[in-house]
Amino acid sequence: MKQNRDIVFERMGLVDYQQAWDYQEQLLKATVDIKTQNRSLAEDEKLTTPNYLLLCQHPHVYTLGKSGHEEHLLLDEQGLAEKHATFYKINRGGDITYHGPGQLVAYPILDLENFFTDIHQYLRLLEEAVIQTLGEYELKAGRIAGLTGVWLDFEEQRNPRKICAMGVKCSRWVTMHGLALNVNTDLGYFGNIVPCGISDKAVTSLEKEIGQAVPLEEVEEKLLRHFEKLFEAKMLAHQSV
Repeated sequence: MKQNRDIVFERMGLVDYQQAWDYQEQLLKATVDIKTQNRSLAEDEKLTTPNYLLLCQHPHVYTLGKSGHEEHLLLDEQGLAEKHATFYKINRGGDITYHGPGQLVAYPILDLENFFTDIHQYLRLLEEAVIQTLGEYELKAGRIAGLTGVWLDFEEQRNPRKICAMGVKCSRWVTMHGLALNVNTDLGYFGNIVPCGISDKAVTSLEKEIGQAVPLEEVEEKLLRHFEKLFEAKMLAHQSV
């Protein structure tokens, strides 16, 4: 079967978390259905599978991964209501995290068989796309062994700060969920959780680090360009029907 390295990206704007989750599930199921159908087809009859990249922001929301601990959310139902925030338990890896306005969320729904069948390589490339994007703002970002996401002061670790959280799910080599890069995020909302289960390290944003707000669309463009290059893909804008 021919590999398809086209990735259709869609800018969804500010979208409810549940709505984006349902959309991801819909795209993942459609892709897995194609793969299931291909099992019974001759090699020259097999259908190529699509790849998507959804870009969005969410209203204030806390999400807890399968391996997370609910006590890492420090708000009760009344506290959530006062913060105009919602809470979801979801089927990705990782612990608890926050999403909100000013944060760039990227959800790749990729059939990794179109690229490579290595989930660790996939995670490293997601991190690298963020690292290279931040490099364009003269921020030196990187990884900390044993911790997911992208960090500042990752070498000496005198004051390590997480700027991008990650959590993914993979089913039949099709991915969903993804990354959340703090651009102009209200970091106060992280004070209501133990971010990703890590109590002794800070969270930061691009705005905080460089001292000024950055247009989210500008960061999106940079991330798309690095994503395209690292995955050796061709980015195609979603065409609304």
